[in-house]
Amino acid sequence: MPEPRDRYHHGDLRAALIATGLDLTRTGGPDALRLREVTRLIGVSPNAAYRHFANHQALLAAVAAEVQDRMAQSMREHTVTTDAQELGARAVARLRGVGLGYVGFAVDEPGWFRLAFFAPEGVDRPDGLMPPPLSLLHEALDALVEASVLARERRKGAEWSCWSTVHGFAELAIHGPLRDQPRQRVHGLAERAIDEIIAGILGS
Repeated sequence: MPEPRDRYHHGDLRAALIATGLDLTRTGGPDALRLREVTRLIGVSPNAAYRHFANHQALLAAVAAEVQDRMAQSMREHTVTTDAQELGARAVARLRGVGLGYVGFAVDEPGWFRLAFFAPEGVDRPDGLMPPPLSLLHEALDALVEASVLARERRKGAEWSCWSTVHGFAELAIHGPLRDQPRQRVHGLAERAIDEIIAGILGS
């Protein structure tokens, strides 16, 4: 468990609350975040936190949004690994990278993964935007259509087939029969699952 630290500076309490929330949820998931514990670790009273967050759910939503942003950044890093010149090949590699980045983040950060998509009901992004990981998936699928690789009539709803595949695989890798498998084997199986769903939505 994190120890109290000198991370709070006057005028930056909101950032300190989110940062400490990230520390707690990284290993413990959404259940580990308690407003009183966060303020104890920072060294301020719970009342001080209420100037920035109306309640526990508001803080949880802000921390979850930060996790989703970090997950999206990890996914972006997986989408810039191809040297393919052909537009269609780049679009396919982009979608593949989005999927592998999603699974990789989930396996590396299971506590944050649970917070990003399994927070309690009513905990929504403060900015009201679509979760960035899902936005990246939408963009990658749209790029397939623009590259004339995915037929426009097959695009509608394809995000749910893709997301359920990587999300389900991540759950198997974290909590299911793949949890004790070597990382290299998990990665190889993830590649196969993603390649097969891409082939399926492309009709190839």
